[in-house]
Amino acid sequence: QWTAVATFLYGEIAVILVLCLPFISPLRWQKIFMIPLWSKMAVFWNKTFLTIIVLLIILFLDAIREVRKYSAIQVNEKVANVNTNAIDHIQMKLFRSQRNLYISGFSLFLWLVLRRTVTLLTQLAKGMASHAALETQVNDATEAAKKYMAENERLQEALNEKGSSENKWAAEATNEKLRKEIGHLKAELQKTSNALLKADNEVTAVKKQSEGLKREYDRLMKEHERLQ
Repeated sequence: QWTAVATFLYGEIAVILVLCLPFISPLRWQKIFMIPLWSKMAVFWNKTFLTIIVLLIILFLDAIREVRKYSAIQVNEKVANVNTNAIDHIQMKLFRSQRNLYISGFSLFLWLVLRRTVTLLTQLAKGMASHAALETQVNDATEAAKKYMAENERLQEALNEKGSSENKWAAEATNEKLRKEIGHLKAELQKTSNALLKADNEVTAVKKQSEGLKREYDRLMKEHERLQ
């Protein structure tokens, strides 16, 4: 059993060293953890972890018991002055029990460290993914804001051009209206001029007629005087 625990200890050391490699990012480890095989194993992960924890604690307590047992036996044998071979055998048992204590203790410690390392890698990968997503979202929002600002500027320019064109159209309509009014006034003025010319002609004709009547009157007066 202690050979199995030692093998498990070396396996833990190898896994922790691999997890701590700097050129493998947490995002890559997250992708590895998302493999279907690992997903199937994750269902039994907690039960397996607790089972191994319990076994390692039992072995650790057993190693403590063995160390205390052979330590007490060694003291008693030294007091009893037993032969050297017995003392050497007891020391060998004590050394093995101490070795088993170290193996089980380090295995228990590294198992907890391994679980914590995997948890921290997963959390770090999620944080990096969230940070990358937020950075992408910020970049997209910045690009969208730039596009909106450019579109707003184009709309402002279009509105200004439309306003200027509307002002131009209004000016043209006003000029057209003024031209129509001027034409109408010119027509009225022409009519007035024609009426005035006609009136002048009539006045001239009346003057000529009155002058003719006056000459005729003078002739008649002279004829009347001559007849008298």
